Amino acid sequence: MLANQLWERTCERLKKIFSAEVYRLWIARIKVLDYESNNLSLGVWDEFAQLWFKENYVSALEDALREITGESITVQVQVVSFEDHSEPSAEQESVPPKEDPAQNTDNQQNSAPAIPPTVYTPRAAAEVQNVLNPKYTFESFVVGTNSNMAHAAAMGVAQNPGKSYNPLFIYGGVGLGKTHLLHAIGNRVIDNAERAGKQVRVVYVTLEKFLNEYIEAVREQRCERFRRKYRRVDVLLIDDVQFLTGREGLQEEFFHTFNELYNSNKQIVLTSDRPLSEIKKLEERLVSRFSWGLVTDIQPPNVELRMAILKQKAKDMHFQVPEEVCTFLAQKIRANVRELEGALIRMGSYINLTQASWSIETAKVALQELLSRQVAQAPNIEDIQKKVAMTYDIRVSDIISKKRPANIAFPRQVAMYLSRELTHQPLIAIGEAFGGRDHGTVIHACKVVENQMDVDDNVRDTIQKLKNELEF
Repeated sequence: MLANQLWERTCERLKKIFSAEVYRLWIARIKVLDYESNNLSLGVWDEFAQLWFKENYVSALEDALREITGESITVQVQVVSFEDHSEPSAEQESVPPKEDPAQNTDNQQNSAPAIPPTVYTPRAAAEVQNVLNPKYTFESFVVGTNSNMAHAAAMGVAQNPGKSYNPLFIYGGVGLGKTHLLHAIGNRVIDNAERAGKQVRVVYVTLEKFLNEYIEAVREQRCERFRRKYRRVDVLLIDDVQFLTGREGLQEEFFHTFNELYNSNKQIVLTSDRPLSEIKKLEERLVSRFSWGLVTDIQPPNVELRMAILKQKAKDMHFQVPEEVCTFLAQKIRANVRELEGALIRMGSYINLTQASWSIETAKVALQELLSRQVAQAPNIEDIQKKVAMTYDIRVSDIISKKRPANIAFPRQVAMYLSRELTHQPLIAIGEAFGGRDHGTVIHACKVVENQMDVDDNVRDTIQKLKNELEF
């Protein structure tokens, strides 16, 4: 089989494996060099593309070739000369050439495709790992009272990047939707730019990847290229900035990157699993800058919102999930949205394999381990009383006593509120555990706490922290 014929058949399979963007940006631009003795040689445009192919795509290529030929074929990737992939100048990297839609005709299908607006230029395409998930959009994000502020701010940023809420800092526990909102911002910015016929540079990166690239840049003395990559973007989306803690060199680099982008009115969005005040060993100047725009949080969803999320996820996955099953899962799985989605996927897979029906009984079998873990994690009233007493520097005996001074009464109400939220105990049982109070007292206590959370950020943050510590 000739090299080009083999490659054409391979590409047909790869189109089914990779997304259209990955195929267009990477696979379609490969040059077939040679095929001999079960060795297929492919050419790419620079050393970054060569490294990226070896680490991410070679195994998939070899699998596809094995399926086509029935033989083990080794793929070799080398750098070759690409006439249209010459090293861009600094000016060219800063402002990528705009594609002329009038020239985008069928007779150009074999030419190297234009780089999408999510990266700089052909050269930088190999440097920026822009992995926006197309499924993470504002439309697929289920909004509730736990996240309406963060959602509204994210939408504002996406519509007018760099003009409001800059930087935007979103914090909250694991699996609550912070990453979803980051991707939604990036996807919306790109969609708006494409409709307007404009170029835009959007980069999403985790702090861990940012750190690894920085270390590599220092080791290989390529710091200027690293800085060019992150300081010439229009929107920078950084996930998990809490990992800046204690890394002085990285904080110094990030400080200057932040300043460069901010002073150029470029949008910065940051997420963290904790508030700024709880990120240890973070330089004060960074804390100050992160607070310049808007700081908002995402809280764990209540049972009603968990129901809504489950229904939306089931719709997206084309699952016909009965109401009673959604209710069961929403009541049992309290930790975060990620676990809810994982439970739905696991149950769907189990049903597909066993031909079982969507029922509570099936859920108990398919999710036995997960449900057992949820029960083990659930705190009891005594645990809650101890944790609240420690937080407010009082004794457990004060919480269950008849004492009514403010420094005891409010912590008692907080403990009642958390007992209702985190346990499955009825109101009567909760009242009994707090010195024999009736269920009406428990209801009143919960309303008092909810009202205080609405008007006092410190109260809301304290209770959220208590929830996180008690649930995990």
